[in-house]
Amino acid sequence: MKEYRVYWIKEEFAKHYYYKSDILYRFLQEYHVKQQRDDLRMQFNFITESFPKDPLISQLIRQPRNTYRKDNSSESLTIGNKQELITLHIEEKHIKFRCETLQDAESLLFPTLRRFHPFLFIVDQNSDNHGWISPAKITTAYNNEQVLYS
Repeated sequence: MKEYRVYWIKEEFAKHYYYKSDILYRFLQEYHVKQQRDDLRMQFNFITESFPKDPLISQLIRQPRNTYRKDNSSESLTIGNKQELITLHIEEKHIKFRCETLQDAESLLFPTLRRFHPFLFIVDQNSDNHGWISPAKITTAYNNEQVLYS
């Protein structure tokens, strides 16, 4: 099974780093390796939001076709259906999950996460794969007075 982490990035930082995801990825990787560094911890807490655990679990349960099981001994929960299964650990600043394919997460987990916040950053723990789970909706103002000449 593959393991991933999802981070809720505050909107102002997500907009600034949306097309610079490699910088955000390297920062998150360094933070997890060197969590004892105060500067990294403060930056991490400044750019990320906390996940609302109970409302998120409630939304996951209400997702059509999902079954739900909570393991009280390990603080994990499992969502799935007949074909797909995901194990989640909802921590304060990120969600860890395991699944066979990312397509499982796309059908079981990501629709619910997108309703919470559009700027969620996902990192594959076993490779350099990373990115946003939603396409950019960053718009720029159009100036009607501009004219392009060739």
